Amino acid sequence: MRQASRCVLTLAAMAALAVAAALAQSSKITSPQEQFGFHLGDDYQLATYTQLTEYWKKLDQESDRMILVDIGKTAEGRSQWMAIITSPENHKKLARYQEISRRLALAEGLAEEQARALAAEGRAVVWIDGGLHATEVLGAQQLMETVYQMVSRDDPETQRFLRDVILLAVHANPDGHALVAEGYMREKEPAKRRFLVPRLYQKYIGHDNNRDFYLSSQPESTNMNRQLYHEWFPQIMYNHHQTGPAGTVLFAPPFRDPFNYQFDPLIPLGINLVGAAMHGRFAAEGKPGATMLEGASYSTWFNGGLRTTTYFHNMIGLLSETIGTPAPMEIPFLPNRQLPSKDLPYPIAPQTWHFRQSVEYSITANRAVLDVASKHREDFLLNIYRMGRNSIERGSRDHWTMTPARIADVQAAIAKERAQPSEERTFDSRGMMRFGGAPRKFYDQLREPALRDPRGYILPSDQPDFLTATKFIHSLIKTGITVHRATAPFTAAGKNYPAGSYVVKAAQAFRPHVMDMFEPQDHPNDVPYPGGPPKAPYDVTGYTLALQMGIQFDRLLEGFDGPFEKISGLPKPPPGRITEASTPAGYLLSHQVNDAFVAVNRLLREKHEVYWLKEPVRAGGATLGPGTMYIPARAGLRPLLDKMAADIGLNFYGLASRPSGEAYQLKPVRIGLWDRYGGSMPSGWVRWLFEQYEFPFELVYPQKLDAGDLKSQFDVLVFVGGAIPPREGGPGGRGEGFFGPPPSRDNLPAEFHPLLGNVSASSTVPQLRKFLENGGTILTIGSSTSLASHLGLPVASALVERPASGGEQALAREKFYVPGSIVEVRVDPSHPLAYGMADKADVFFQNSPVFRLRPEASAKGLKPLAWFDRAAPLRSGWANGQHYLEGGVAIIEAPVGEGKLFLYGPEVTFRAQPHGTFKLFFNGIYYGTARAVRL
Repeated sequence: MRQASRCVLTLAAMAALAVAAALAQSSKITSPQEQFGFHLGDDYQLATYTQLTEYWKKLDQESDRMILVDIGKTAEGRSQWMAIITSPENHKKLARYQEISRRLALAEGLAEEQARALAAEGRAVVWIDGGLHATEVLGAQQLMETVYQMVSRDDPETQRFLRDVILLAVHANPDGHALVAEGYMREKEPAKRRFLVPRLYQKYIGHDNNRDFYLSSQPESTNMNRQLYHEWFPQIMYNHHQTGPAGTVLFAPPFRDPFNYQFDPLIPLGINLVGAAMHGRFAAEGKPGATMLEGASYSTWFNGGLRTTTYFHNMIGLLSETIGTPAPMEIPFLPNRQLPSKDLPYPIAPQTWHFRQSVEYSITANRAVLDVASKHREDFLLNIYRMGRNSIERGSRDHWTMTPARIADVQAAIAKERAQPSEERTFDSRGMMRFGGAPRKFYDQLREPALRDPRGYILPSDQPDFLTATKFIHSLIKTGITVHRATAPFTAAGKNYPAGSYVVKAAQAFRPHVMDMFEPQDHPNDVPYPGGPPKAPYDVTGYTLALQMGIQFDRLLEGFDGPFEKISGLPKPPPGRITEASTPAGYLLSHQVNDAFVAVNRLLREKHEVYWLKEPVRAGGATLGPGTMYIPARAGLRPLLDKMAADIGLNFYGLASRPSGEAYQLKPVRIGLWDRYGGSMPSGWVRWLFEQYEFPFELVYPQKLDAGDLKSQFDVLVFVGGAIPPREGGPGGRGEGFFGPPPSRDNLPAEFHPLLGNVSASSTVPQLRKFLENGGTILTIGSSTSLASHLGLPVASALVERPASGGEQALAREKFYVPGSIVEVRVDPSHPLAYGMADKADVFFQNSPVFRLRPEASAKGLKPLAWFDRAAPLRSGWANGQHYLEGGVAIIEAPVGEGKLFLYGPEVTFRAQPHGTFKLFFNGIYYGTARAVRL
């Protein structure tokens, strides 16, 4: 008994010491109130990114639970911070746990027993972020509160989290946080504070920063992809957003259908498990108002979001959308939100809501995720290995992916057979008749050899635009995909390939992402009932990056190998060649290469001449098509060509004599790119493109357009979708975003006054007409092609029907609906706008305008440059009623006075992804002002 008592006393003394140590630990941690002078979530208060940086650096010094890591610079040059939080004991072995997470995620060379041992040893890695969409201010504020609580709380649950889990707390958009919070806090009187967001809250793409995670074009996306798919491989990631569906507090998983058929079944099951833990904790803590499933539009179909790209990497991706702003708000009374259901098990009463409540709900959600990760630590670690192993196995053998279209084909075949006379049927005795199934032969039809998945893809190095193929490979590598390069010529599936070709094999852990980037998406027909209105998708439905970028690749259905080396880092294309002539009169450059426009812009900037040849020409042992670029030799040219060949990889062909024939001489251009107060994402993407390809430009706002005298300032004006109103008095470029319309001039600092205004039919269009008549060029994309109707051009919509009552009316959504898909058009590569293109192109179509030329159009000089020549042009995505596209025109050239107007119905610059249609856009910039000459 004495021995037992001594043990109890010893344990009690140890516990007392532990409590004292914990109190000492807590006393050293600075609270947000001590740091900022207010609680995070207090009404009318926001901590800025500068304050976050200072605070996290202080916590890094005060706590042995936290390490602060700079994961890279942002577009504006700020440090992007990630706080790694776990127990002090785990920090001592952090590199080991990181290696375990990597090995299990990649699943290479691991047997089940080895994986189990690593899972038992490892720690669950959980990513929680905030601030991605900076006007959704809750994200960054709750992230700061989460970090504080995790380094200061000493309750048993928190201690368990720290023991079992490594938390990666990641700020997703520092630049936006700085812009929004500093703008809000500039007003000294709290109750008068409002959001001043005069430009995009990511330098180029604003809200679309959550659509960039497979292209990975922006530095913040690349920084986070590096942590997700190269460094830490978290098993769970949680992406915070705002705001929740009306009548609720937040949306949290599970998500509604459809989920993408490419990822492993453990993904939706894992999401359901974690989602149940989140909703269970809300209910247990008496926090009503969390909805799920059909309670909002969020699905798991789309790739490209910070949360959604993880699914294709075998990670459990979570999203919540939570209400709340610094100013108190009201939860409205919606009767249909008061009845409990599977989508909303715990309704909330209408009430006044404060920002701090949103912070507390976010903490509950975060702790629910940490709790389930702690309790199921080994399961999550082992399951990411199993998903990776499954992917490797599927890529190593014959495998068939079932898609909605294939199932529909089989259902049609079954229905056709059922309709036959009974003596002609070939029923399976145990199938169709007894259990309502279909004969096995129809299942076998789904597994025809030609329909099996590829074992890999080869991108030949001798394709016309290998530089763009290399950019595609960069996007794959940034997202963790293993890519090989051929070190010597090789043969696969009976075809010869040159050295330098890229090889992407399917037998890798992240196979779902490989398949999703190469294979067409087959989005299901998401309609509530036959003939009903289609349900809008969460985002776009077809986005296959290989198709959008217009690269050439081969799908290999059999296993193959060759002299391949694994690529480490981002590969540079091989240096370009300059084919010499003894005394060259000039040089040729292929128009098929997008990066040729970098050369054009540099050459014109340095006062060199550039021509587009109208006829094909022989060079380098091959025929270069119409539009081949000719650069006459002159002093200073050769060093410039040498640098572009070495740095970019462009090939130049020296000519012994000057070519003859018709050509276009290019002029330096002054480009005005439309923008608005609050920023335009399509405009921001084009701004980024212009910088990448070195086009000279300036932003132009409606007030400047209305002031007139445009031809003295610009040669080319660009209007992206949303810039020009569809009709007289309609909205055009209003810039209404998360916080509604821009403030009035009286409530806006004077520095932002020049950004205000809208393009209007009454004030702006007359100035645009003058600009065109005086020889200017205007490029319009998407909805801004409505300029044609404002100018009275003989162009009409092709997407109409003629009811019996007479007249025309737009096709109803039930009949025609193409929400963000890739479709094929026929183009005329002999026309300057299509120089460098093949005769067919994949274009991005998002319920885009489709034109019909009126009878008088030809006499007025209007020319169709791309059109739909078949009834089924869908290449990837979802196209309800696609047959209505046949015969419609996609791109038009329209002369107006001395100038040219180009109408691009498809989104030829969409999110900087469709490299395959960039030439259509870039050509328009120079063709409009080019001078026809004879060499």
